[in-house]
Amino acid sequence: MIVRNDIIYFLGIGGIGMSALARWCNNIGAQIYGYDLQPSKLTDELKNEGMIIHFEPDTSEIPDNVSLVVYTPAIPKDNIELNYFIRKETPIIKRAELIGKITRDYNTIAIAGTHGKTSISALTAHLLKNAGVNITAFVGGVCRNYNTNLILSKSTDYLIIEADEYDRSLLQIDPNIAVISSTDEDHLDIYNDHADIKSTFIEFAKKLRPDGILIYNSKLDAFNELACKKLTYDAEKTASIHAANIRVEYGKFVIDIVTQSGKIFDVEIQVPGIHNIENTLAAVSIAVEVGLTLDAIKKGIESFAGVERRMDYRINNEDLIYIDDYAHHPEEIKATISAVKKLYPDKKITGIFQPHLYSRTRDFSNEFAIELSRLDEIILLDIYPAREKPIEGVSSSIILDSIIGTKSQLLSKHETLEYISNNKPEVLLTMGAGDIGLLVGKIETELIKN
Repeated sequence: MIVRNDIIYFLGIGGIGMSALARWCNNIGAQIYGYDLQPSKLTDELKNEGMIIHFEPDTSEIPDNVSLVVYTPAIPKDNIELNYFIRKETPIIKRAELIGKITRDYNTIAIAGTHGKTSISALTAHLLKNAGVNITAFVGGVCRNYNTNLILSKSTDYLIIEADEYDRSLLQIDPNIAVISSTDEDHLDIYNDHADIKSTFIEFAKKLRPDGILIYNSKLDAFNELACKKLTYDAEKTASIHAANIRVEYGKFVIDIVTQSGKIFDVEIQVPGIHNIENTLAAVSIAVEVGLTLDAIKKGIESFAGVERRMDYRINNEDLIYIDDYAHHPEEIKATISAVKKLYPDKKITGIFQPHLYSRTRDFSNEFAIELSRLDEIILLDIYPAREKPIEGVSSSIILDSIIGTKSQLLSKHETLEYISNNKPEVLLTMGAGDIGLLVGKIETELIKN
C-alpha cells in the first residue's frame, strides 16, 4: 500500500473522484504529482495543498522514481504519458483498483446505484460526522458543509465510498454495508444490455463481508432472494424504512420518517425532490444500522447543506430561481424536472442541458426528448464527449428533433449566455455531467448583473 514519501502520479487528477484519492494520498504523506486536460477550481485547490500538476501531456514534467501511477478510464489509450509509464514498466493501476485496496483496511460503507450515489454518500458522511462518528468519506462532489470531496477525521471507524458501476469498478470493493439505490439501464458502451447491468449489481451485493448488510430500494426486488442480512428503504410504505406525510411547506419538502427504532416527525429535507427523499432514506438506513439516535439523524438531515451540482440553488429570490444539477441520464432528468415543477408549479421553467457522451445520447435520445419536453423552454448544448470519440450521425440535434411542444433550440455556450442575459427566466435549471459545470458561474454572474 501507499506509504509516506511515496511518489504517486495521477493521470486525470482533476476529476472529482481522482482528486479525492489524491487528497487522501497527500494526507498520509505521499508526494503527489499529476496531469489533467485543463485547469479548474479543483486543480487550483490541489496545487494550493502542495500537489504539482501540469496541463499539457509532457513526459519532461514527470518526476523520477514514481512509485505508482493511478489513472482514470477517461485517459485515452494513446496518451503519451500513459504510454511512457507503460514503457518504463512503472506500476500502474486504475482508480477503482486503488479504491478497492484502501477499503480492505476499514469498515467500509459502499454506496452503489446508477443514480443517487453522491447525494447518499454526502448525506451519510454528514449524518455520521455530525453525530461524532469518526469517518473518512470519498464523495463524488464538493460537500457544502465541508467545502471538499474528501471528509477526514482523526481516525476512521467507517470508510464511506461510492461504488461506481462504470467499467464494473464496484466489483473491486468488499463492503461491510452495501447500498444499492437503482439499477437503471446505462453505460451500454460497457454492458451488453440491462440484464448485464442488473447481474453486475447482484454480483456486487454478493461481495458483502460476512455479517454485512445489504440496504436497497424496495423497488429492486431482484435482491429479495439474496442470502444476506437485508434492509429496504423507499418513499412508499412497503419498505422497512419509509416516508410518511410527504408535503411541501415554504419551499421545502417535509416528511415523517418511519424506522424500526421509531418515527422521526417533521423532517425538513434540504435538497428537494422525491428522489432526494429516497436518497435521504438510504442515508437514514445506514445511520440506523451504525447506531445513531433518531434525534441525531434529524439534526443531521436538517443541517445538511447539500452538494455542489446536486439540486444546487445558485440564486433563490422572489424574482429568479436558478438551480444547477448533475442530471445526465433520462431518469435523473425526469426526477429533477419533477422536483422543480412540484416546487414552482406556476412559474415558467427554462432548462439548459448538455448531453454527456455520444453513446449515451445515441442510446437514449428519445428518452431525453420526452423528459426535456416537460419544460417550458429548453436550450441544448453540444455533446460533451468525455472519454469518447465522435459517433457518425450522433449530435445534440437528434434530441432536439424529437422534442415536442416545447420551445427548443441548440446554442453554443456563448450564445447561451447572451440568450439568458436578454431573456431573463423565472426558473432556470442547468443539467449535465460535462463541462457545463464551468458555465454555471458565468450564468450566475450574467443573471445577477441583469
